[in-house]
Amino acid sequence: MDPNERPSSVSSGRPGSKVYPKTPIGEKFENIATGREVEWEPLVDFRRMDVSENTIHGAIAWAHGEEIIHSFGGNVLIYGRSMMKPFMMKVFAEVLDKELNWDQKSISCSSHNGDTEHVAAAQSILNESEWGLMQCPLDVPLVQFGRQVRRPRRWFHTCSGEHAAVLKGMRLLGIRRAGYTLPNSDWFPLYIDVLREYMGDPDWSPDRVAKDGCGMPTTSNTVNELAIMFANLGSRRDEDWIWEAMNRNPDLVGGFNRLDSTCLKAGEGKILAKEGADGLLGLSVIHKDWPKGLGIVIKIAHGWNSQATWYISRAVLGVLGIHLRNPYPLHRQKAFIVPGIVPEMYSEALESIVTWDEWDPDRDRFSLDWKKYTEATTRSDPFSNEGDGGP
Repeated sequence: MDPNERPSSVSSGRPGSKVYPKTPIGEKFENIATGREVEWEPLVDFRRMDVSENTIHGAIAWAHGEEIIHSFGGNVLIYGRSMMKPFMMKVFAEVLDKELNWDQKSISCSSHNGDTEHVAAAQSILNESEWGLMQCPLDVPLVQFGRQVRRPRRWFHTCSGEHAAVLKGMRLLGIRRAGYTLPNSDWFPLYIDVLREYMGDPDWSPDRVAKDGCGMPTTSNTVNELAIMFANLGSRRDEDWIWEAMNRNPDLVGGFNRLDSTCLKAGEGKILAKEGADGLLGLSVIHKDWPKGLGIVIKIAHGWNSQATWYISRAVLGVLGIHLRNPYPLHRQKAFIVPGIVPEMYSEALESIVTWDEWDPDRDRFSLDWKKYTEATTRSDPFSNEGDGGP
């Protein structure tokens, strides 16, 4: 048979077709809205001299205890991805408490850059004879300085600390470690119980459980549900070491110029921040006005956009009295925050959180008025505005 006429193994009726979607347009499943059907809300606007060039859409939810106090598109169903590492580590928090030092505890909750200190902390969790068990993907450091000459290694992967800690915890719990990244591993039902507990919903079950980028399972939740979990993360912060570990070593949680690390430093022990892939940031805030814990979760619709998420985070934390520095400036644009990202009670305070600094000049403007300049060049004598004309 001509190879060009041979049917694809993923065509309808062929052996590989069962594991693939049936149509590139996408199928419809009950209770699972696609991105085309979700009414994403505008969160931040990038403008060039008053005209919008990019509008970043997404969703944000605020929760106090188990109550949603503000939702701006928060009913959208998403995956929590790496933002959920503080909850995943709660499965193993008790058995790891006396086994790990503070650096190791911090790296276990991290999505790190793969710098030297990150790799060293992650590797130290396991005996060298156990390193071969770790199954996170091969990768290179997330933030690279100079020419990249390193070969991909599992330890460079942003999730290597989590994988190492899970393997350590499973051994201490007596759980078989083969196939530890699969949802049928014995630790996963314990994780589902943690999510139910922090959501305050004992009957909750995820609509979907997918494979995360590192191979671990990730569950589907609404942004509202995630905000409730982050609120309870704050109110129950003294139950284990996770809050303290992430605040003791912010640079191990993310690394150089990472948003969650910078938020942790800005909070000075009052917040827990964790980024997640494809545009996620979870914040748990200790605040006198919200005694049951305040949880805020941000989701960027189009995926990872650290700068846009940073502007939103600066505004959200700013109205709560926590100063987060601006990100590096946009190129010939300015960022404008949409008021709906905060509850109405904070609308006035939002006006005072500027998204630019004195080192961020107005590069989107010409110094001349183009109308006056054009009028001058269309006179009968275009040089009439240049003195008496000379000899």
